[in-house]
Amino acid sequence: MEIMKGVRLKTNERVDSLDHLGRRIIQRTDGFRFAMDAVLLAHFPRYKKDCRVLDLGTGVGAMPLLIAEHTAYIEAVELDAETAGMAARSVLLNGLEKTIRVRQADYRDLGALAPPERFDVVLANPPYGNLSDGPTAKGTRAGARQEVTATLIDVVRAARYALRYHGKFAMIYRPARLADVFAALSAHQLAPKRMRFVEPRAGKPANLVLIEAVQGGAQGGLVVLPTLRVYGGDGEYTPELLEIYGKNRVES
Repeated sequence: MEIMKGVRLKTNERVDSLDHLGRRIIQRTDGFRFAMDAVLLAHFPRYKKDCRVLDLGTGVGAMPLLIAEHTAYIEAVELDAETAGMAARSVLLNGLEKTIRVRQADYRDLGALAPPERFDVVLANPPYGNLSDGPTAKGTRAGARQEVTATLIDVVRAARYALRYHGKFAMIYRPARLADVFAALSAHQLAPKRMRFVEPRAGKPANLVLIEAVQGGAQGGLVVLPTLRVYGGDGEYTPELLEIYGKNRVES
């Protein structure tokens, strides 16, 4: 086992650079790793220095590491014990334990999640796929991509429970399920206020959508931002994507 700053690496683990303020992240070489959707979502909300953030289903903990300097406190919840352990060790590796707390917990258990209405911003990169669509992945990848352990309703319910009045819930999802998203938000007193589609390249339909909703906000007034394009005509990442992403390595 390699040891860095008192943090041990386990078999089949590696340390990757976030290319963000010198921060690094521990990931498995043979398992789920953070991808572009996490980076896009991390940069979508507008944070205040004194805000408290909750990350539902943090995975390996990329989003908290990317936004720690913009917030007062981040609580990152992850169901899988091994993945939560990697996220917690990444926090230690970067010396951010005073700002980020990783908890191995099931956010469907609202009573165990936290006292209600404690957070200013809730982030969620929930599984996109409905189980009725059939299996698309196995192991931790399945939990990240399909509603194996938590459904869209579970995520929205947890966000509503955790948010203070007029707090913001931001998520990234598939456009094909927007009707489900709007129905879930409305049922839990969350009003969508900002939305942005992400398309892979010109002429291709959007395959992701970023949504920000306000707890207790009035219905209506949804602002649809200009579409974000990932690749330009030259096959390279667009300047706007690079501006959002910085020098981070984009993983497919």
